[in-house]
Formats: sequence, structure tokens, C-alpha cells
Amino acid sequence: MAAVPAVKAVLLDLGNVLVFHDNALLFARLAARAGLEPTEAARRLTGAGWTAANRGLLDAEGIRQDVCGALGVELPMEEFAPLWSSHFTVHHAVLPRVEGLVGRVKLVLLSNTNALHVAYLKPLLPLLQRFDALVLSCEVGAVKPEPAIYRLALDKAGCAPDEAAFFDDLPEFVDAARALGIRGHVFTDAPAFDAQLKSLGL
Repeated sequence: MAAVPAVKAVLLDLGNVLVFHDNALLFARLAARAGLEPTEAARRLTGAGWTAANRGLLDAEGIRQDVCGALGVELPMEEFAPLWSSHFTVHHAVLPRVEGLVGRVKLVLLSNTNALHVAYLKPLLPLLQRFDALVLSCEVGAVKPEPAIYRLALDKAGCAPDEAAFFDDLPEFVDAARALGIRGHVFTDAPAFDAQLKSLGL
């Protein structure tokens, strides 16, 4: 049997890995501001607009106009931007574990996200400055689970698929990584992450 290659890169999702996002809370807060029921706000905001924002087809102002238009409310950017990102909390338990990987493997962030969320979260996560690369869908024009965004992350890491481990909370994104030969793992919590890293020799 061929030896399993050592892990040279760890590719990490952002949402529900480095930060938690409570979409129900976001919809509730937006709904309250627009005078809608949360379920109605969620219905109006489910669809193409998210993908367009995540692909970088909508900049910050485009996101504001799109969301406000869908909700039927006009909010100035200084109110909209913090509201749009008010559902994030930093996952403090996992950060020391990620920091422990700095310098041992290539660290690459691989996230479906949009311009406003990036602007909000980068200051909250100074650890990202120590990553080798940030592959953000809104900057590269591709989204998970498309193969192109995983291949770009591998290029940034400078390694073969079987030399990379990928962690994401969504099984379908993990499956897409595995289809390319990447060692995909579903992220659940910090203790499980410890065990997964140990199993990888990290």
C-alpha cells in the first residue's frame, strides 16, 4: 500500500468554523426593522441575491440596495452595514487550535462570503493576517461547491489535493472537496476539530 502523504495545508471555512452565524437572528432583526415577520423576511432574502453577493457581483452598496429592495425598506449604509453583520460571533474556542497550525502547515481560508461581511469580520479575526491565503468567493468570482474555488485554494497552498485537509460545517461542501481528492472533514466543534487534526498527524 502506498503511504498516505503528510498534510501540508489546512483549508478552513469561515462561517460556523471561525465565526458562528445565526441566520435566524439576522432575519429577525431585519424583519423588525422592515415591519415584517421573520419568516417573510427569510423568504424574501432566499434566492439569487445571496449568490450574486457571494460571487462579488454586488459590492457593498449593491448588497444594501438588493436587501433593502427585497424587504421594502430604505436603510442608510451606516445603519444597514452593522445590521447586516449583527448575527456573527467569534468562535473563540477554535482560534487557539488554528493558531497552533501557523508555521506548521499552509493555512488557507476558503469561504463563500460577501464584501460587507468580509469588511466586518477581518478586524474581529486578526489571526487571518497570519494565514497564507484568503480565498474569498466575493473576490475570486467562484463559490463552493464549484471545483474552481477549491483548485484555487490548492494553488495558493502550493500542494496536491491529497496533501490538503479541508474543514467545513456543510457536508455538501466537504463532499465536493473529497471529489477532488482533498481530505474533507465536517466541522462540528472545537474538541472534534482537535481529534480530526490528531488523526491527520497535526
